[in-house]
Order: sequence, then structure tokens, then C-alpha cells
Amino acid sequence: MQKKQDDRLRDVPPHHESPLAQATAQRNRDTLSMVERALAHNEIALAYQPVMRARPGGGIAFWEGLIRVFDETGRVIPAREFIGAVEERDLGRRIDCAALALGLRTLAQQPDLRLSINMSARSIGYPLWQRTLEAGLSESPRIAERLILEITESSAMLMPEIVTTFMAGLQDKGVAFALDDFGAGFTAFRYLKQFYFDILKIDSQFIRGIATDPDNQVLARALLSIAEHFDMYTVAEGVESRADAEYLTSLGVDCMQGYFFAAPTIYPPWVADSGRKRA
Repeated sequence: MQKKQDDRLRDVPPHHESPLAQATAQRNRDTLSMVERALAHNEIALAYQPVMRARPGGGIAFWEGLIRVFDETGRVIPAREFIGAVEERDLGRRIDCAALALGLRTLAQQPDLRLSINMSARSIGYPLWQRTLEAGLSESPRIAERLILEITESSAMLMPEIVTTFMAGLQDKGVAFALDDFGAGFTAFRYLKQFYFDILKIDSQFIRGIATDPDNQVLARALLSIAEHFDMYTVAEGVESRADAEYLTSLGVDCMQGYFFAAPTIYPPWVADSGRKRA
């Protein structure tokens, strides 16, 4: 009897998927098509968000360049709306290449700028990504010193040995590395001490509301102590209020990033200034 039931279940055609599963699959197909079209027509851009020094009057430490694509109506689509669908595909590697190319071009045009660009560990060894990096760094030896590559904690743990080797080679050229979304994944601490991360970015889930959240206060202190032990520069992500910013400053965080300071924009000051000069 059980065997007959199992056989019937195996014979259920794909169109008998639940409405939710069908809707999810269609959404992913639509997302992939949108990103493919945007790349094909070069309808992509970086949105820039400043990372602020925590000390009073400290100013901007560096900028993060976040990849954006434009849909057919010209609407700006943030990465969170498509990165999950493309991350494990070749399309995700091409998105990383596009972000890197845009970031390197900006660094070449803005000689006083320091900029971080996101990448997946899956892009390590991807031929086009490597060629893009080599071409960008060859334009000026100072570009490497102003480039920060951000790798999420979960991505770094996919292939820690390969990431470590990759980082060591680029740091010899002056490139810095940031461990993004720290605390959100499952970093094995035996790997953390082998990595070559210069910057540790504490995930926003431990930052939002920290001024009044005792749990986040304890967790943030623990993450900051880890960064201090490994001599890493710290950035608190997702800072959205003055109270949180002041509390984080009192904890001793080095930098902060979030909507309290500025939202990501495709029109950063150097682009706005350039437009005014042309006008």
C-alpha cells in the first residue's frame, strides 16, 4: 500500500506545484530576465554610501559602492531584490564583474577616493573578474591602495582556504579586505585568524536599536572584542538613529554606516559637483 502511494506521489506532474512555489519560480525567472537585460544594455550603476568615522568630526573614512540595475521603466533596483536569485549562477559572477569595473573606473577618475566593492567568494578565479581587476589596477599603482573588497561572512566560509590564498596575493599589492555582515553567518574562528581581513563590518541585526537593546549591546561588545583581538578596523552597519550612533561611539567602534548618515545614491558628491560644473 505504501509503495503505491509513493509511486503516485512520484507521478505528480510539475504543474501540481503549490501556487506559492509557482509564484516563487516565476518571480525568480522574471528577476533573472531583468538582470540579464540590464547587463546586456549596460543599464547598471553603483549607488554610493559613505562610511563615517565614529569620532566627532571624523568625516568620511571611505565609500561603499553597491551595485544597482535599472528595470525597463528606469526604476533603480537594489541588490537585495535580485542577488539571491543570481548568486549561485554565472549571472552572479557577471554582476560582480560589472560592479568591480564600475568601482575601478570611479577610483581612476577620483584620485582622492577610497572605495569598497562587494564580491562573492565564488568569483575568485572567474576569468573575466580577474581580467577586470588586473586591467583596473594596471592604470595606476595607487588604485590598489584605495580599493577595498568586501566579502560576506557566509561567502568567505564557502571556500576558506581559497579565500585566504586569494587575499594574501592581493594584499601584497595594497588591496584591503572587509568581512561583511559579520555575525550573520557561521564563521569558524580557526579560519578567522587565518584570514587577512583588515576591516570587520558588524551585521546590522546587532546594531539597530542598540541604544535600548541589552542583547544587542552584549553581542556588539563581543564582536568588537573579537575585532580588537585580531587588530581589525570596525564598521557598524545599519545605523539609523542618533541614539544608536552615540552609543556605538561610546563602545569604541571605529566607523558607522547607515541611513542616519546617508542613503546609498547613484549621484554622490563628485558626480553632483561635476554636473554643476558642466552647467
